[in-house]
Amino acid sequence: MEIILLNETHAEDYWSLRLEMLKQSPESFGSSYEEALKRKNPIERIAERLSYEGSFTFGCFSGNQLVGTVTMVREEGLKMNHKASIYAMYVTPSHRGKGLARGLMEAAVNLAKKTNGIEQLLITVVTTNQTARGLYHSCGFKPYGTEKRALKQNGEYFDEELMVLFL
Repeated sequence: MEIILLNETHAEDYWSLRLEMLKQSPESFGSSYEEALKRKNPIERIAERLSYEGSFTFGCFSGNQLVGTVTMVREEGLKMNHKASIYAMYVTPSHRGKGLARGLMEAAVNLAKKTNGIEQLLITVVTTNQTARGLYHSCGFKPYGTEKRALKQNGEYFDEELMVLFL
């Protein structure tokens, strides 16, 4: 298994995994599979995002297959660029339980620590996702609140725990 920082050449691989994550874990992401399919030029948009300054997406490969990702995005505003957020953490089900999610999180946290001016990382997690919550807690993230009814899917609400890691 290899964890690398993705770039625009990985756009197609990322798109395939993005569709999988939205289909496999719809309650865990703000976007939906249906919305993703309607986007125009998704590969081009992803390529742009993967090369955007201030946004860093790590990917975990098993051979030539992208099996996990995590994205860290630094805030742009002058008063907020001491913060970055973690998004789109996902490992394909067949590769879970092998430490890949921890490796991806460690890559993002280590990059944040090395990036001048980033002082804290923020992440949200659906409160029913005990595995992800446990991972984030074990990586040093601390809860600071809960957003009630943060997501709504098929008439069901999901709360999100808000967490921070002070670097």
